[in-house]
Amino acid sequence: MNLTEDQEGYMFPVCDGLFAETFSEDSVYRFGKQELKIRQLFGANLGVAAPVWDAALCLCRYMEEKMLDLKGKRVIELGAGTGVVGILAARLGASATLTDLPHAIPQLESNVSANMPQCGWPSTTPTVIPLSWGLDHRQFATDWDLVLGADIVYLSETYTLLLDTLTHLCDGGAVLYLSSKMRREHGTPDFFENILPQRFDCQLVYSDTGQNISIYCATLRKDGSKTMKSCR
Repeated sequence: MNLTEDQEGYMFPVCDGLFAETFSEDSVYRFGKQELKIRQLFGANLGVAAPVWDAALCLCRYMEEKMLDLKGKRVIELGAGTGVVGILAARLGASATLTDLPHAIPQLESNVSANMPQCGWPSTTPTVIPLSWGLDHRQFATDWDLVLGADIVYLSETYTLLLDTLTHLCDGGAVLYLSSKMRREHGTPDFFENILPQRFDCQLVYSDTGQNISIYCATLRKDGSKTMKSCR
């Protein structure tokens, strides 16, 4: 589902009256040989976690077209929403963990179940678990290979919490991929230009000027002898 700019403006920030009614919409997305069936449950309870955002589709296409080596890799997705990014990663062979706030977990679990390949998951069944940025991130491991996020940079009051969470998750040398619509009214460009670079080496790896979507790859800067993985 593609939203107009007016609709996007209406959907930020989150509010109780976001959707007057609750309804679902089933969509099919194809990325190479992978076909994902994603249910979006629109309603006040899910808010911005309900839709499949264009930035998520861009990240999915990037992973597929760039043929990122995901087989056997430990991948965690933040703010997974419908789970389209993390599910694709799992279908491509990753051991994937999908996270979001507690209210989004049922939608994630439903979409994971609906997208299990006929022959089973190539690696392991994706794990779905709640994660609140800046609050319980230290309960999570730091030995990830990839940390993924699509359209999670849109509320400036969460940026410090997000940065702390990313720092923890990437402490073991994970490569971070963030795909975002660059909303100036929400300070998204400032996050990538000034906030994330405080701790990470960042590289713009994809830009769609028509959709105003950018994908950044980043690795945590730290002292010590650990070898940092590189962006592709």
